[in-house]
Amino acid sequence: MVSPLAYARPRSAHSHEAGNDGLLGPAQLGRLVREVADAGEWPDMVMFRASRHWYHRLKLTDTYEVWVLAWLPGQHTGFHDHGDAAGAFGVVQGELQETLAQPGRCATRSRAAWQGKVTSFGRRHLHDVGNESPVPAVSLHAYSPPLTAMRRYDMTPSGLTLVRTEVEEDW
Repeated sequence: MVSPLAYARPRSAHSHEAGNDGLLGPAQLGRLVREVADAGEWPDMVMFRASRHWYHRLKLTDTYEVWVLAWLPGQHTGFHDHGDAAGAFGVVQGELQETLAQPGRCATRSRAAWQGKVTSFGRRHLHDVGNESPVPAVSLHAYSPPLTAMRRYDMTPSGLTLVRTEVEEDW
């Protein structure tokens, strides 16, 4: 099976080389997502759940981790950040919508993430990701360093407000 992410950008033989701090940057994480998609070792494990989007960690190292997520129509993450991690995600089936926001502000902006597209981001990236299409979606996500905390936010009349911090044991 050829991944829909395979055509997006040529792979580098050194795509996992870490920076001086040992961590992968957004561009490297984007290449990692493409490589995992190309390897095709994950499709048989994908599951869809009616209660919320499904997720499973595929790989964990000292410097990065990779997850596969499955989304039914209408499922969303809610507004969150990734603690101190940079990240990337690629849609391998369907389409997702990413809504970007900033703490204390009501304004948001949305962008589509369609099959074959990889979105990379730095630390302090805050978003809500969801499947607003009528068909199921699947995505691959990579983070460096591995996630240890995620901050959750709610949109209130006075703007986006931090409501809790989840730690690894919570997911």
